[in-house]
Amino acid sequence: MTVQPRRVLLISATIGEGHNATARAVEEAARRVWPGCEVAWLDALRAMGRWVPATFNWIYVTNVESTPWLYDFFYDSLWRYRWFANASRRFVGVWSGRLLRRAIAAHDPDLIVSTYPLGTAGLDWLRRRGGLDVPVAAVVSDFSPHPFWVYPEVDLHYVMSEASLRAMRRAEPDAVGAVCVPPVVPAFRPADRAAARRSFGLPEAGFTVLISCGSLGFGSVERAADAALRAGVDRVVVICGRNEALRRRFAARADDRIVPLGWVDEMPGLLATADVVVTNAGGATALEALACGRAVVMFEPIAGHGRANAELMADAELAELCPRERDLTATLRRWANEPHELAQREDRALKHSQAADFADQVAALARLPRHHGRRPLRPQDAFFVYATTPAVSQQTGAILLLDGPRLSTHEGCEEVSHRIAQRAPGLPMLTRRLVLRRGRRPQWTHDGDVDADHLRCRELRDGQPAEPVIEEFFSTPVRTDRQPWELLLLNDVETGRVSLLAKMHHALGDGVAVTSTLLRLLADGPQPATSPSADGPPWYRRAGTVLRGLVSLAGAGPAPASHLVGPSTPNRSFADIELPAAEVRASARSHGVSSTAFLLGVVAEALHRTLGDTAPGQRFRVMVPRTARTSRGGAGTGTPGNHTASVSIDLPVGPMPPARRVAEVAAGLAGPDRTGQPAAAGAVLAALGVLPAPLHAWVVRQIYQRRFFNAVVSVLPGQRRPAHVGPLRIAGVVPVLSLADGVGVAVGVIGWGDRFGVGITTDTGLAPKAAALAGRLRDAFADLRGARR
Repeated sequence: MTVQPRRVLLISATIGEGHNATARAVEEAARRVWPGCEVAWLDALRAMGRWVPATFNWIYVTNVESTPWLYDFFYDSLWRYRWFANASRRFVGVWSGRLLRRAIAAHDPDLIVSTYPLGTAGLDWLRRRGGLDVPVAAVVSDFSPHPFWVYPEVDLHYVMSEASLRAMRRAEPDAVGAVCVPPVVPAFRPADRAAARRSFGLPEAGFTVLISCGSLGFGSVERAADAALRAGVDRVVVICGRNEALRRRFAARADDRIVPLGWVDEMPGLLATADVVVTNAGGATALEALACGRAVVMFEPIAGHGRANAELMADAELAELCPRERDLTATLRRWANEPHELAQREDRALKHSQAADFADQVAALARLPRHHGRRPLRPQDAFFVYATTPAVSQQTGAILLLDGPRLSTHEGCEEVSHRIAQRAPGLPMLTRRLVLRRGRRPQWTHDGDVDADHLRCRELRDGQPAEPVIEEFFSTPVRTDRQPWELLLLNDVETGRVSLLAKMHHALGDGVAVTSTLLRLLADGPQPATSPSADGPPWYRRAGTVLRGLVSLAGAGPAPASHLVGPSTPNRSFADIELPAAEVRASARSHGVSSTAFLLGVVAEALHRTLGDTAPGQRFRVMVPRTARTSRGGAGTGTPGNHTASVSIDLPVGPMPPARRVAEVAAGLAGPDRTGQPAAAGAVLAALGVLPAPLHAWVVRQIYQRRFFNAVVSVLPGQRRPAHVGPLRIAGVVPVLSLADGVGVAVGVIGWGDRFGVGITTDTGLAPKAAALAGRLRDAFADLRGARR
């Protein structure tokens, strides 16, 4: 569906030229994709006061050139002290927002795009005050989005790389973001070097270095030129911008290899003349050079955001970081003598810049939801919004293992894409979009337009392992700027094995809802039915059960000490194993326990072997979600949302015979039901919804963390009958659970067909790699299969 805004408002500022350059790129793209659309500009600094632009420019230049330590201190404080960042943003937001409000009302836009952080702060303030029901986006042209750049009330932030996206989430966990290609006007594109040099009267041959340090021409420009000359390059073109004194100093040099230029209007052509572009801030010049396919060097980056941009560009392999003159000299000499390495740099720049069309990405902004038709999340679902931290995203997922005739990746993608287009709009769980605003209750809004890019497809060739791809997919938080779910079709061309990876924000639903929805979306034939259940007990009996459960929960106390818990890290590993369903059920019968108790016993035995030297009687507390879905008196499998009540079980992990361990686990599993823990846990989750949103969030973070349990273990109901996706049979399902804050292990189990799929997630900063735990689970099952009580 094409969306055509009538009026677009760009909010920028003249402090240097980088923010205006980004706004010009947005304007050109908007005029291409929305013919006839009115595009207006608003200078945020001018709106804040006539004296503000000159004052802020003076402060900026003074800090960079004379007091870089002060700028570094301010920048580091934004990252180090959350209270300082919030106070600074709030102050600027009130100042900017109050003065922007009238100007925005006069323009009456259908879409607002900000390219300047202080303008974005004002938009965030206005949105918090209940204004701005139009979509609001920000284009963050710095590679490192600092806390002043990103805000929770903005509908979408476009950032420059995947590394930038991770930095954005550290700066503001509630911010919504996506990666865009460099936001530059179309004139910045690859061009022939020789032709470009002829047009500027430069010799066609020779190694040319172009130095550009922004419109103000400050920083280590002269040291950069000296370092380049020592490298033996043939030519150094220096763009001095509005720094006329700098241009005169270069012009006075008696070295014909230096070509000094002042303000330049033909920057695309000049960039095309260069073999290497040297800059120091990572702003517009770096983005324009990447778009032209030129290798970029960050030399002696300016303080604060310049240094952060340079480091992030280097991490993304989009620039070479040279903090000293000798580093720059060595790099330029190496690239001049090894053109293949320079060609690799240029190829990487082009791939990054041409990954998408910026005009298409601007067009997508018109499809951002307007702020109406919202409703609050149930407390049980909001729980997982509040439990999310920068290091621990709350998403639940699954891997569907598909068997059948070999299909090309294109055929597999077409099969799944067709089902998404046909079925997703009719599935409530897949048409919900999260609306997250700091200090407010999270809300759902309905969005029936399901984009095809919810599905990605990838091939594995030449023995490429699937594990790194799976790890990357499940380690990356699901996007919340659209319906928060994603699919990845993984096709191993050599073996013919096809896997479908799925992840969803945990607020959408529990593991049962995820599996059921995936079947409704993909599978042919009859859909899963809800298991029948009797009506619940009368209210007075439920009240008594809840009271007993509350007493039991209160008496449980903190979790036992364990080295598998601690401060969370972003490092994740995933592994899975399959256990024969017939042997699991037979082994459970031989031990005289349920299949769930037997599988928990296997997990307990594996944890015993993982923990190493354990003391007799040592316990390990696991949080076990228990489904509350029924056909009567509860939610069915097709109902979105979380309908689980978690119980805590102390698994015996000290030395003991494996058969005895299973018996103790079975006895411990019955305890929470006797004491009413599931009913009490459900009642507590529901009651939290009456608290103000900030207090609700604080309580959730206090209770859903390592203080109260050591791991998450879930045994989900599955199904035994086969299901098909076109010609492919769903041969197995592996659940992928999220961790909790400070908890290093999560294990999910589901019975599917003739096997149980076991998925393991670990935080490798706290626990061993998931593959190691998977091996111990397999060994524990083999031993317990042969053991008898």
